[in-house]
Amino acid sequence: MIDFITNYLWIVILVIIAIIVIARTIRIVPQSYAYVVERIGAYNRTCNVGLHILIPLLDRISNKVSLKEQVIDFAPQPVITKDNVTMQIDTVVYFQITDPKLFTYGVVRPLNAIENLTATTLRNIIGDLELDETLTSRDIINSRMRSILDEATDPWGIKVHRVEVKNIIPPRDIQEAMEKQMRAERERREAILQAEGKKTAAILTAEGKKESMILEANAEKEAQIARATGEAEALRLVYEAQAKGIAYINDAAPAQAYVTLEGFKALEKVAEGEATKIIIPSDIQGLASTITSIAEIAKDPKKKG
Repeated sequence: MIDFITNYLWIVILVIIAIIVIARTIRIVPQSYAYVVERIGAYNRTCNVGLHILIPLLDRISNKVSLKEQVIDFAPQPVITKDNVTMQIDTVVYFQITDPKLFTYGVVRPLNAIENLTATTLRNIIGDLELDETLTSRDIINSRMRSILDEATDPWGIKVHRVEVKNIIPPRDIQEAMEKQMRAERERREAILQAEGKKTAAILTAEGKKESMILEANAEKEAQIARATGEAEALRLVYEAQAKGIAYINDAAPAQAYVTLEGFKALEKVAEGEATKIIIPSDIQGLASTITSIAEIAKDPKKKG
């Protein structure tokens, strides 16, 4: 019974050892990763995605490298501009490991190396710029840093895709001065906009008055033309009526007595006026006989001829 238990324990131990050996021998590399394998302490190969067999006691995985793009946000770094202004600038670096072997054996602690390289590069670039240029040249700073870092990290198996200046923090006194300057600039722009608005409003008002006066003048001119045309037409009709009346009278061949009577009517209208002097016709002595003739004609129209 003791021998059976002993044999069973040995079997269990062998099974456990076999499982450990198999587990250390068969390795599965997941997507977007690469394993650096060493054999007897020296670099052997790089295992990409898939199933891989390692030799127990001889092969070991020295580094598991992620091939995805990574982001490092560095703490603010003190830098000095060309005009001796100290400010804090923090950067963000986007990079990707392209060669796991170089990343593993190229430099000790690659991320710290990237951080130190970023800080020194940033100081060199900002040292050639003045404060105003630093605040307005972020794209230039980003481009130059990316170019320098990408070239410097090639021996480490690292590809730098982008470098972004996240924040630029100038000293407090300079911030206050900049805020005052921006406030003054905003007030200046506001004053200009108000002045331009008043100018535009005045121009529009003047143009409106001008157009209104032009329209009124045109309307008055057209009204005067219409009134003059109406008066002329009325006079023409009156004169035509008078001419027709005269023509009718001439066609009727009135007697001298009728003509004389119409003259008396005209004299009567003249006498009804406010004039203080009345002109008496020279043949006033013949009025009686004329009136008598008219009366006789009125009694006997046959005597008209």
